[in-house]
Amino acid sequence: MEIRVIPISEGDKKAKYTDESQLGFGTIFTDYMLLVEWKVNQGWVDARIKKYEPFQIDPAALVLHYAQEIFEGLKAYRWEDGTIALFRPEMNARRFNHSAERLCMPEVPEELFVKGIEQLVALESAWVPGSEGTSLYVRPAMIAVEPHVGIKPSDHYYFYVILSPVGAYYSAGFKPVKIMVEDKYVRATPGGTGEAKTGGNYASSLKAGLEAKKKGYDQVLWLDGVHKRYIEEVGSMNMFFAYGDTIVTAPLEGSILRGITRDSVLTLAKSFGLKVEERKIDVNDLMQDLKNGKITEAFGSGTAAVVTPVGTLCYAGETVQVGNGGVGKHTQTLYDTLTGIQTGKIEDKFGWIRKVK
Repeated sequence: MEIRVIPISEGDKKAKYTDESQLGFGTIFTDYMLLVEWKVNQGWVDARIKKYEPFQIDPAALVLHYAQEIFEGLKAYRWEDGTIALFRPEMNARRFNHSAERLCMPEVPEELFVKGIEQLVALESAWVPGSEGTSLYVRPAMIAVEPHVGIKPSDHYYFYVILSPVGAYYSAGFKPVKIMVEDKYVRATPGGTGEAKTGGNYASSLKAGLEAKKKGYDQVLWLDGVHKRYIEEVGSMNMFFAYGDTIVTAPLEGSILRGITRDSVLTLAKSFGLKVEERKIDVNDLMQDLKNGKITEAFGSGTAAVVTPVGTLCYAGETVQVGNGGVGKHTQTLYDTLTGIQTGKIEDKFGWIRKVK
C-alpha cells in the first residue's frame, strides 16, 4: 500500500527541543503522524503521513466504551555516524497482530506496519536525539472508532503511529530498584488478555503500583492470577533471576507479555554460554533462594529501560537483598550489550537492526 505524505507548512511546525538532557519521557511529540483506516468490506485504506493533531471521534466510539484498543512501543536510535536505526520492528508488528487477534481487531500487514514506521521516522529524523541514553520513542496504536453503544467488534478502526523524543531512562544512573511482590491484586489470568498489549491491562495495574510507591518501592512484581504463587511480570517488564550462570524467567503461558527485549535477553544469554530456563518460579522458593544466596542477580527487561537491575525484594512484609544489592555482572553485561547493539557501538550479529537513514 502506498503511503502518501501531506506536507506541513513551516509555520505549522513545532519548536524543536534544544536541551536533550531535559527531554523526559513521552511528553514531547513530533510534527507528523502516520494514519491508516480500516473499514468493513474495504479493508485498509487511505494510508497517509499527516500533521500530528487531535482526532475528532464520536462520543459513542467503541474504544471509549468497550476498550477495543491495542498499542506497541519501540525506539529509533541516532548512531555516532548519523545513522538512524530501529531495533527489531518486525517483532513489534507480529506482537501487535497477536494483540489484534485477541481483541477481534483487524491485523495490520507487517509490511505496512514496518514500512510506515520507517517512512515516518525518516521524515522526522531531525527529531531523533543523539545524546547517550536518548532515543525517539515510536508508539503504534489501533483504536475502534465506529459510533455504537453495544458490545461488538468495530466496523471502523484507526491504526496510527506517533513519535516522541525521549531522554535517558536512568536520569540518576544505572542503579538497582526496590520491588514489592503484589499478593492482593492480580494483573492477568490464563485465557485473559495478559499477553495482549492493551490499555486495560495497564489501567488495572495502577492501584497496586501507587500503593507500592507509598511504601517506598519502585515497582510491583505480579504473581499469577490463579494461585497467587508463581512469579509473572514486574511493572511493565519481564522478570529474570540469575542462579549463578543460569538465567531463569517465567514461561509464556498466556498471561505474560511476549517481550521483545525478553527474547533478546534470552538470545544474548545463550550466546554468552549461560544456561537459560523458562519455568514456573514459586514465590516462596524464590524468597528462600534469595536468603540463602542461590539467587545472585535479578533484573527486569522492557523497551523503555532495556534492563533494570533489582536490589531488594519484599514479599508478605519481609524484605530481602538480591545478591550484594548492587548491579550484577550478567545484568550489566546484558544491558551494555543490548544498548551497544541498539546504538551501533557493538556489532549486530543477530540481524536485529533496521537502518532507516
